[in-house]
Amino acid sequence: MLQVLQNVKSGETKLETVPPPALQEGTVLVRTAASLISAGTEKMLIDLAKKSYLGKAQARPDLVKQVLQKVQKEGLLNTFRNVMAKMEKPMPLGYSAAGIVERVGPGVSGVQVGDRVAMAGAGYANHAEVNVVPRNLVAAIPDGVAFEEAAYATVASIALQGVRLARPELGDYAVVLGLGLIGLITVQLLKANGCRVIGIDLDAAKVERARALGADLAIDSSVDDAARAVEQFTRGRGADHTLITAATRSNGPIELAGEITRRKGQVVAVGAVGMNVPRDVYYHKELTLQISMSYGPGRYDPSYEEGGIDYPYDYVRWTEQRNMEAVLALMAGGRLDVAALTTHRFPIEEALAAYALIEGGGEPYVGIVLTYDVEKPQPPVVRVQPAGAHTPSDTLGVGFVGAGNYAALHLLPHLQKNRAVTLQGLVTATGLNAQQKAEKFGFAYCTTDLQAVLDDEAVQSVFIATRHSTHAAFTERALAAGKHVFVEKPMVVDEAQLEAVVAAYETANAKRPTALMVGLNRRFAPMVERLRDAFGAGPKQMVYRVNSGAIPTSTWLHEAAEGGGMLVGEMCHFLDLMQYISGERPVRVYAQSLALGRDDLADHDNVTITVTFDGGSTGTLAYSTVGDKAAPKERLEVFGGGTVAMLDDFRTLEIVRNGTRSRTRSANQDKGQAAQLAATVTAFRTTGQAPIPFDELVAGMQMVFAARRSLQTGEVVAVEPIRAVVS
Repeated sequence: MLQVLQNVKSGETKLETVPPPALQEGTVLVRTAASLISAGTEKMLIDLAKKSYLGKAQARPDLVKQVLQKVQKEGLLNTFRNVMAKMEKPMPLGYSAAGIVERVGPGVSGVQVGDRVAMAGAGYANHAEVNVVPRNLVAAIPDGVAFEEAAYATVASIALQGVRLARPELGDYAVVLGLGLIGLITVQLLKANGCRVIGIDLDAAKVERARALGADLAIDSSVDDAARAVEQFTRGRGADHTLITAATRSNGPIELAGEITRRKGQVVAVGAVGMNVPRDVYYHKELTLQISMSYGPGRYDPSYEEGGIDYPYDYVRWTEQRNMEAVLALMAGGRLDVAALTTHRFPIEEALAAYALIEGGGEPYVGIVLTYDVEKPQPPVVRVQPAGAHTPSDTLGVGFVGAGNYAALHLLPHLQKNRAVTLQGLVTATGLNAQQKAEKFGFAYCTTDLQAVLDDEAVQSVFIATRHSTHAAFTERALAAGKHVFVEKPMVVDEAQLEAVVAAYETANAKRPTALMVGLNRRFAPMVERLRDAFGAGPKQMVYRVNSGAIPTSTWLHEAAEGGGMLVGEMCHFLDLMQYISGERPVRVYAQSLALGRDDLADHDNVTITVTFDGGSTGTLAYSTVGDKAAPKERLEVFGGGTVAMLDDFRTLEIVRNGTRSRTRSANQDKGQAAQLAATVTAFRTTGQAPIPFDELVAGMQMVFAARRSLQTGEVVAVEPIRAVVS
């Protein structure tokens, strides 16, 4: 399918052919019929992308600070790779569109195939021929409203949210400051609400358009004295409400708003403008200033937008979705005329001409609509390399699932460099990410359909780096297809999934040797190898301190079903490393957590876990999110046999034995990803086994689940084997 993207690194706007996105639970797949270019917002993004590195840094000093902190902790090289990877990631453009529902995902009600819907959301309602959108970000299009009109629903909802914050009453004087797309819609919404509306802009053409759309007074502030005109129109009282719908860094709008609004009146900032508020004016008039957030309650709330959890109607009357329904109803009733705002139309094939119009600054425009052929076939697989270019011989054919930041930084580069690997198919949920990463790393093709890779005979192994909740199901499917599997940690998120993966592994190995490897890369770090070699046989005492920094409870990692929580999703790494260093199996676990009494931080993210191993070793993990990220993240101390080893952040290793010290330093962190993947590829190609025995992988997850039960019960929990497993 065709999709418009922005290259943040180069600043280039592109129209690319990418696979259509994958339908997921709680979403609907929509064939796009029309999408609206939000010229102000999208031009701002394009302008930022076109800036030099220095210009980007000056525009985002907050990110510069984060980069400098990362350099101190992880080294210059790792930080550079992180920054470049983020800048190379293409940004989809568009957030306001309409189309026809083609498929409905599990867990979605109230939407049927064939429904006409408006859709919202950056990253969802893209300028693309096919979009996958969460249930709460689509709204049914009433009869009589065309797709091109419905494509305005999201942008109109931004205007409506500003009006709702103003709470105008019948007969109020309301000023709209800035008569661009959102401003012209705001004029109509205020008129529909019974207000006497004044529009102000520097552009005479926009002023005239506002007058044609019903503004009672339209002022060209480049010619006329806007403050005096408002004073005269309101009979010296001033405006009851001033809605700023301009987009400028200038402080002019906020200053003018204070001047023209009456005492105890209200100013609502809808657009992004300078916010150096003139205190004297706002103080002496006792003005209320509010900043409107996008298109309504639910915006930026993952539980609403992605999780599909609606707010109770009786308590939150107007949400994003209900605002969309309201503006669509106004369109159907003839109270909101967005068709009059459309000045240009382009088929999606000519989308770059539309952006040239925006960037050119010559021909005037207001609403720019992209149109689409909803009947056009959309193949699920897009070839990146010519057919036949990737012909595996004695190499390992790899299918890769998921291409997020971690995979792009720490997995794919190493596989790309490995001469024993042929990168066949790349699978991601979004076609845009699939195409960009497939092209960058040299895959033969990309798709959003996992089955296409599983059915590919040239693929002998599947590497999985998706969200935690999908690991088990994807692993089972790949094993059933007879593929060797590498899955990022955690292998599973609960005990039922562990049972299922063990069963799938045993079934696959009953037919032929099939390997399962989990991404526990710290085992393979060079400094860990040196540390382990420093100790002989015998029990060891291990203390592992992890200062992870605050992790908001709103992140998906905390969702039990999605990420498994920090214990399962992150601490599995550190517990496994102690298992590896001891060379023993866990038998008992005791865990305690802090009692923070806070909503923004989870108690069970701050834990002390003590593990007893079957050879007499003990390990203590202290994992904290209440420290300071400026301090080193990880410190591991190991004691045993007259030797002490101290590993700091994988950059310094100190070993003390017989009164002598040896110290190893590294300018950059090496947490073992490269060595892990090299070992995995070699094992898959030669022995058909994994570098980590399967029984150790299972024991590691059982240790994690025992820690979780200990947190719940407050008791020491024995680590009981599921059953005999193939090793």
